Amino acid sequence: MRIKVPNFVWRLVYRLGYPVASLWWIIRRPNYEGTLIAVRVGSGLLLLRSSYRREWNFPGGGILTDESAETAARRELKEELGISIGTLVPRSTVTGVWKGRQEKVHFFEIVVEELPEIKIDNREILEARVYNRDELPAIKLTGPVKKFACGEGWIPNTGS
Repeated sequence: MRIKVPNFVWRLVYRLGYPVASLWWIIRRPNYEGTLIAVRVGSGLLLLRSSYRREWNFPGGGILTDESAETAARRELKEELGISIGTLVPRSTVTGVWKGRQEKVHFFEIVVEELPEIKIDNREILEARVYNRDELPAIKLTGPVKKFACGEGWIPNTGS
């Protein structure tokens, strides 16, 4: 028998767990490898707001053992947005220390004229929104997304 856990309980677990994980990362300094997908919708970028961060992020997440970066990107698009889209174009890889851990993030890009119907879970992901280029400087972005967006010329380089 499977127990159905209400969404607010999942959000609470994420909100309480993320600061604990962040503290652990500061102490342990683990290496992390992940993938993020820049979904370009017309002249905008799709950003996600999660239940446990203040910053906006691209869809994506960690790369599992024996999983390629592209396979992880496709899995995360399915998990976070409920979509499977065509061609993922490898764009860049950025590195840095964010939230206490050394991260290597592989970026992919998808260009669509219209956003397909998405289904967010209201647990980990609370909101998905397309932002235009001129709105980006005023938005709090995660370190990797800011580094990517500055490097791609989407926002003026303000550091990471």
